[in-house]
Amino acid sequence: MEIQKEAEHILNKFSEVLEQIPDLEETRYIVDNLNRTREDLKESKNPEKILRNAHVDKQGSIVAEKGKWTKWD
Repeated sequence: MEIQKEAEHILNKFSEVLEQIPDLEETRYIVDNLNRTREDLKESKNPEKILRNAHVDKQGSIVAEKGKWTKWD
């Protein structure tokens, strides 16, 4: 019961303070650098170089590590 009385007291004080805040119109800011983008850079892909760095098993298949975040065993 004491907690409820304290909560009501806090809410009443908060309401009193809110009543003292004047109503203002919405403020808007114009910023000229919104939504600026850059062009994506394309890098050349070299499949031979990619395959050279890949782990390959005895049959010649690429071995990839399973994601550690997956739920599947």
